[in-house]
Amino acid sequence: MAPRLARHFDSRWVPEFGRTYCEAFGTDLTMADLVAIAQAHDRKTTDAVATGSFPIILDTDPLMTAVWADMLFGRRDPWFDRWGNTADLYLLFDIDLPWEEDGTRMFGRAADRQRFLDLCRRELNRRGVAWAMVDGQGSRRYLNALRAMARAGVTARS
Repeated sequence: MAPRLARHFDSRWVPEFGRTYCEAFGTDLTMADLVAIAQAHDRKTTDAVATGSFPIILDTDPLMTAVWADMLFGRRDPWFDRWGNTADLYLLFDIDLPWEEDGTRMFGRAADRQRFLDLCRRELNRRGVAWAMVDGQGSRRYLNALRAMARAGVTARS
């Protein structure tokens, strides 16, 4: 979804660094791994913002990596709560699509997916950031993401 949204807005996107990390080092993650992933992603985001493109589309960010820490370990490193470079808008994608195993994804059981979604919702609300739930399949999901962004005032540059 992120690359497609970036194309729509003729802007940049920052891929999920955690996927790259897990493909290189495996999915047996430690808290230190999650902090390293979050810090690298934050640097990549800062670099993207420096280009002046708008909007920058992030596949994920340290706020969501904090939720991974909660999910994996039931706690998080204090670094996550000190981090404050939150996005202007978060799109939280519903779990209404079938699970697809790809070698790096975790938590494929319905109960785990629901728990992760609930933790995401809780963290977004706790942080007080703007967010919208996006559901639907295929083109409907993409259009719902665009509508959520438009409602939040995100538009393509003229």
